[in-house]
Amino acid sequence: MADPTADAAPTCFWLDQKGAPPALDPLSSSLRTSLAVIGAGYSGLWTALLAKERDPGRDVVVLEAGTAGWAASGRNGGFCSASLTHGYENGLRHFPSSLARLEQLGSDNLDAIEAAVALYGIDCDFERTGELVVATSPWQLSSLSSSPDFLGREAVQAEVRSPRFLGGVWDRDGCAMVDPARLVWGLRRACLSLGVRIFENTPVLGIGQARRGLRLDTPRGEVVASSVALATGAHGKLLRRLGHYVIPVYDYALMTEPLSAAQLASIGWANRQGLGDAANQFHYFRRTADDRILWGGYDAVYYRGGRISPARDQRDATFRRLARHFADTFPQLSGLRFTHKWGGVIDACSRFSPFFGTAHGGRLAYATGYTGLGVGATRFGANVMLDLLTGRPTELTALEMVRRKPVPFPPEPVRNGVIQLTRWSIAQADRNAGRRNLWLRTLDRFGVGFDS
Repeated sequence: MADPTADAAPTCFWLDQKGAPPALDPLSSSLRTSLAVIGAGYSGLWTALLAKERDPGRDVVVLEAGTAGWAASGRNGGFCSASLTHGYENGLRHFPSSLARLEQLGSDNLDAIEAAVALYGIDCDFERTGELVVATSPWQLSSLSSSPDFLGREAVQAEVRSPRFLGGVWDRDGCAMVDPARLVWGLRRACLSLGVRIFENTPVLGIGQARRGLRLDTPRGEVVASSVALATGAHGKLLRRLGHYVIPVYDYALMTEPLSAAQLASIGWANRQGLGDAANQFHYFRRTADDRILWGGYDAVYYRGGRISPARDQRDATFRRLARHFADTFPQLSGLRFTHKWGGVIDACSRFSPFFGTAHGGRLAYATGYTGLGVGATRFGANVMLDLLTGRPTELTALEMVRRKPVPFPPEPVRNGVIQLTRWSIAQADRNAGRRNLWLRTLDRFGVGFDS
């Protein structure tokens, strides 16, 4: 059988669109600032924007190794979730006493993102259509059917038609669909409009002490900042301690050509929800503004040693597997072409939700470990970093989620062995009606909730 992904462009659909802003000049001198932000993805841009909203007179500089959104922020599926804890069940496992407050903070955060999109005129196809999680095997129904929002097979098929969908839960308000690259570009433009100075193609090579601040060394200049926000996700090597808690995991996706009216009619999907299945190795999929289908997930690949390489953004075995799964899910779309295929790393941690901290005597704050759910949660993380940098206690800094770190990963080569055993085990669980083996039950007992 011919490979249906063979002719797809090996590049991210979102970043391949027209409308990408021209790159800003790199730093080529020395300067001083109140706040330096390292990284111009969602985390860094929200931090810069919120810092200026809190204090319009504050001088803020952003340093980006590439161009804004070139990594995870521009390559993801565009699911902007209200959840700060990677779902209710994961939050209940890790933060039971504060989960109600975290749920409210997450809802408020999503409302604030929607308001910012409107305020700054960010054209990112923001649609608050919610997310529908579907069961594709009988064993998945038990956990979903307890929800008051459970939809049986007939109701789910009325939303999106697939022979594999047996039931589901539609969270109607807790997730928005966005064009991830255009959201980055819009945040970048909003920051510039408020006076933030952004230098692209300016990697930070090291962080050192300076009089009344920290010195950030770059190839052609340096920045001395009173405080620093580190927002580099999986690409951060500037703070060694984070390597104990964060691993770079590769995620992959396909994009189809636009569907015809007849093809759309064959699947329904009139309410344009984001979708995900309830397996441990799950798929995520959604419609775009021009009626393509993004289909991603399932494989989450860690390479021994945590090595990141552009060559690993393409993985033909995964693309072929994703295409087969797509055909099984939507057989009525047989013959639909894939136009783009891509992958990239996300910053994963053992509790699947972000963690926070400070370094360099409190002059540097960081937020990382979003594990694929950072489109929305990074704005919350930006506020946490700004609060931490004040050195004063706030409601956010008092949260258990902010005060406590996840379980660290063991060093290599044990780390690779643990991760590969875990990947094998969750695949086995999906094949065995969700039954978790001794290894997964042991991880659960120690608060390491792997399910993807």
